[in-house]
Amino acid sequence: MEACLADLAAQGAVGKASCLGAQQGALEIAFADADAAQVRTTFDAHFAPADLLVTDHTPQVPQVFVSDMDSTMIGQECIDELADFAGLKTQIAEITERAMQGELDFESALRERVALLAGLGEGAIARCIAERIRPMPGAKTLVATLKAKGCRTVLVTGGFHQFADPVGEMLGFERVIANRLEIVDGKLTGGLVGPICHSGTKLSAHDDEVAALGEGTVSLATGDGANDIPMIAAATYGIAYHAKPKARAAANGAVDFGDLTAVLTLLGVPEGEWVTG
Repeated sequence: MEACLADLAAQGAVGKASCLGAQQGALEIAFADADAAQVRTTFDAHFAPADLLVTDHTPQVPQVFVSDMDSTMIGQECIDELADFAGLKTQIAEITERAMQGELDFESALRERVALLAGLGEGAIARCIAERIRPMPGAKTLVATLKAKGCRTVLVTGGFHQFADPVGEMLGFERVIANRLEIVDGKLTGGLVGPICHSGTKLSAHDDEVAALGEGTVSLATGDGANDIPMIAAATYGIAYHAKPKARAAANGAVDFGDLTAVLTLLGVPEGEWVTG
């Protein structure tokens, strides 16, 4: 830590570190004068991978929490796991990865992957949820703790309602926004029903929830891919969770090392106030 602070001081940023609650290794560093990008670059050089949040004020508990689902609130990419039941996981996962990196247009990549699932039996969805889909470590604690403190929680995903609805219920989200797979006669048609949930939808979900609570609303957004960038950038606290480089660069916070309870630590919520179970 001393070397990091010395580097920042040499660049004209004067800071003082203090312990942040009882979390081992968690520090709050206040700077009299510093550029946020400069602070992040210097911290990354000394500590990456690490968890950090850079703000111009002492973090507060948010009133709105909007989160991505796949590889953020759960440890899987649902479409990739579902594709495995059709023997297409490798092919579809490659497209998913490129879309998350921001190399492909999201809607086109989504429709291409869904089309490959045409003919798959509806029962594969239930099997996939039961056998493959698991919460990310710390997800339940994060959502439950924020809700206990009066925060509105919204799950918004470029994935599918058939997965997001049960995941949202399992984790305690109050609202779920997603795409919907078309199913006819018990089989996936390879199409989607209704409007596409994309990066603009995620941003609108964030903005609408903030607007409903009024000026000064403090918001939190978490995500890991390019499709999450607009909502992460718009949130008071945009935290990239074990994210792709473009998403991490757009955020003012990152969890690169810990699980989702690290978000609570970054917000200054003491572990004694966490809601577990």
